[in-house]
Amino acid sequence: MADIIGGGSGQGRKLGINGLGRIGKMTLWHHVARKYFGEVVVNVGRGVGTSLADLAHYMVHDSTYGSLGGYLYGYQAGPVVEALDESAGTLRLDGVPVKVLRETRNPAEIAWAANGVELVVDTTGQFIDPTLPVDAPKGSARGHLAAGARKVIVSAPFKIKDKSKSMPGDAVTTVMGVNEDAYDPKVHKIVSNASCTTTCLAHMVKPLLDRFGADRILTASMATIHAVTSSQQVLDRMPGAGATDLRKNRGILNNIILTSTGAANTLGLVIPEMKDIGFMAESVRIPNSTGSLVILVVNLQEDPTGEGIRREDINAVYREAAQQDSRGYLHYSEEQNVSSDIIGLPRAAALIEGHETLTRTAEVAIDLGKVCGIDARPAAGAPAERVRIAITQAVIYGWYDNELGCYVNMLGDRTVSIAEAME
Repeated sequence: MADIIGGGSGQGRKLGINGLGRIGKMTLWHHVARKYFGEVVVNVGRGVGTSLADLAHYMVHDSTYGSLGGYLYGYQAGPVVEALDESAGTLRLDGVPVKVLRETRNPAEIAWAANGVELVVDTTGQFIDPTLPVDAPKGSARGHLAAGARKVIVSAPFKIKDKSKSMPGDAVTTVMGVNEDAYDPKVHKIVSNASCTTTCLAHMVKPLLDRFGADRILTASMATIHAVTSSQQVLDRMPGAGATDLRKNRGILNNIILTSTGAANTLGLVIPEMKDIGFMAESVRIPNSTGSLVILVVNLQEDPTGEGIRREDINAVYREAAQQDSRGYLHYSEEQNVSSDIIGLPRAAALIEGHETLTRTAEVAIDLGKVCGIDARPAAGAPAERVRIAITQAVIYGWYDNELGCYVNMLGDRTVSIAEAME
């Protein structure tokens, strides 16, 4: 594929991965396949099973994506685990040296410096407040910096708990292909890679902004039909003390569960123009291991001097944007896809389902007397002055693999791009 970031070698640079849950494990797969980094140091912070061999078994088998060998080589795959050393905590995955740290979960206490790690990807989802100090009781992302890392990438949106605090100057949120240049290697030390949903949404919104401009987008809303995550329950469980959302404790195997998403807030960090547009975001969790869908609804003000915006016009926006995307972050399809069709799709932030794009244009009558900032009060007995505005509502569907295919591959590009900018 053209314009691949970090197509060469990382010249022996080591990558640290903190956490080995869904995103951590898939991040390990990504970099074993990519072979940019000379070594990967993984911190799990505790014992796993009865031996390092048990952890290696977990590393190379996955219920969603199959085996690591199959991912790398298909039916020609052979064993990919070699040189397993229990006492040293080391092994090789398809020739890539991997060292496992099992002593601590507190970022400030992880032996990054002792192992020569300067770049860490934190995939735990626990250390997402960039304002917390190194000595925060439950740990913080800044702990990685104190432990020897120079740069930290957080595989989740930032969430500042203390609302009186603002985003620190050395922290930034980026989505590759949208605002990746907002990262300044001389300034930023902690980088959020946003979320899988925000990544997809940003690549759906940006072509519309480029084509129509922010002034013509009146309102927008989205709902993500999202696969299950590891924070959900397999069976119903009693809520903890103080729990306010009782649905989070219901079993995911046989329920559709309404939940929330921070995609709207994070999108404003990635695309600042969206802060001035009325935007709502909702999430629905479904019993699906991966493969999710964003349904984006946009209300566009028509240009009175031109033709109305039609379904074909919206599809053309995305078709052209996908053709111009040399890195393949945005895909456009007119096939009739289902969620499993996009699992593992390489480096795709979003796949637009052009077959289902909808538009509807109608005139809206507005009473000027009720518009803020306009003094259009009618004379006594006179009818209210009304204007008619043509508005097109567009509904756009975007698929994304919320684990490996979309998010982790984009995270991998972000990681390598930061590594290449490190002196």
